[in-house]
Amino acid sequence: MLNIVKVSSDEQFNQVGAGMIASLLQSNPRAILGLATGSTPVGVYSHLIELYQQGLVSFAQARSFNLDEYIGLSAEHPESYRHFMNEKLFNHVDMDLKNAHIPDGTAADPEKAALEYTRMLENAGQVDLQILGIGHNGHIGFNEPADELHAHTHVVELKERTREANARFFNSIDEVPTHAITMGIGSILKSRQILLMARGASKAEILERALTGPLTTQCPASLIQTHSNVVVLVDQAAGGRL
Repeated sequence: MLNIVKVSSDEQFNQVGAGMIASLLQSNPRAILGLATGSTPVGVYSHLIELYQQGLVSFAQARSFNLDEYIGLSAEHPESYRHFMNEKLFNHVDMDLKNAHIPDGTAADPEKAALEYTRMLENAGQVDLQILGIGHNGHIGFNEPADELHAHTHVVELKERTREANARFFNSIDEVPTHAITMGIGSILKSRQILLMARGASKAEILERALTGPLTTQCPASLIQTHSNVVVLVDQAAGGRL
């Protein structure tokens, strides 16, 4: 079931997104969170930090698994997703970093690191809430449009459009990694609940295609139509065609 929530301001967007995560942790302090990076969740994480500072939520017993990580960027690199999560959330709440998992982008054998991440996910049990963004080509995590998609964590070559979209975070597109490790579609769909978040008019067309169009591996986000519990959080611009 798709539950579309349209909000009228960034503040409301952040409050609703953070509220869902906080409510889960309040009812289940040991919840497993599936976390995402990118510009969309930054305000949500910021509001979560405020709720933590007010004593309204704790991450002390929670575990988390991030969707993806670039291959070749160290945890200290300012554009690595480990650095992002530390700066935007983990360093400001009571999350035990031993329980905050992100694929190892510096592993000597990325394929082996992907298999290990799959093993950790399966041993942890079902993710309670999986946060997703959506790429302009319909990718979720770094699951890019393809003739077939992987169920489990795997190494992926990034599409040029994805690298171009992420180049704004680097000095030039030449610095954007060409490969990443990403959680697979099967793992994403195993979560109890999905929260898909999107902002801005540039996401309106792909959201319409993903949520109302045919199921196709050429638009990986369309496969969330098969999930039984999805909340789609959008601002007015992103949700303009829904």
